[in-house]
Amino acid sequence: MNQDDHEQQPELQGNTKVPRTTISECLKYKQTWAFVFGKFMTDGVWWFFLFWMPAYLSAVYDIKSSDTEGQLAIFVLYAITMLSIYGGWLPTYFVDKKGMNAYEGRMKAMLLFAFVPLVVLLAQPLGHISYWIPVILIGFAGAAHQSWSANIFSTIGDAFPKRSIATVTGIGGLAGGVGAFIINKTSGWLFDYAKETQMTFMGFKGEEAGYFIIFSFARLPI
Repeated sequence: MNQDDHEQQPELQGNTKVPRTTISECLKYKQTWAFVFGKFMTDGVWWFFLFWMPAYLSAVYDIKSSDTEGQLAIFVLYAITMLSIYGGWLPTYFVDKKGMNAYEGRMKAMLLFAFVPLVVLLAQPLGHISYWIPVILIGFAGAAHQSWSANIFSTIGDAFPKRSIATVTGIGGLAGGVGAFIINKTSGWLFDYAKETQMTFMGFKGEEAGYFIIFSFARLPI
């Protein structure tokens, strides 16, 4: 299904309202499943960053969220993620300045955004220098992640007619919620296990090993 195939079809035909596409109809298209997979794999990463960072600072650096330095660190991290508001500028730049069509510009921007979260792999290896390094790196990773996520919503409009957008968005939102539940629940189990067994992984021990495993998974939006 492509929006171009339907753009000539009016939403209203006379006094008869065109019915919205049903969930079962949307699920017949590979574009829907591509969006669902993208949301399932990415939303959990974002919620992991938001939910677990205070616990990470406490477990690894003994910095409590009730401490002034802990509150400042979390504020800086979340402030850096606000750079994601520029996520819509890069595709526009490729379209307006580089002459790409809207789809090509968006895909190139999403590819670039997808590489930025790789810096999360350096968060713990360099974290012994200062806790500010993981705070800053994870902040940039979160900003790139949200920029990527914002653009994936735009792909629905490229692939579906207006009457299908809300349905496909809802399906993807459900998939993202399920993905977020799985990664956060699994992370809690892993951190508890790592702490109790003092497991080692890639030179890290205990909870640090657990966090490095999850950071390795969360390094890319998809």
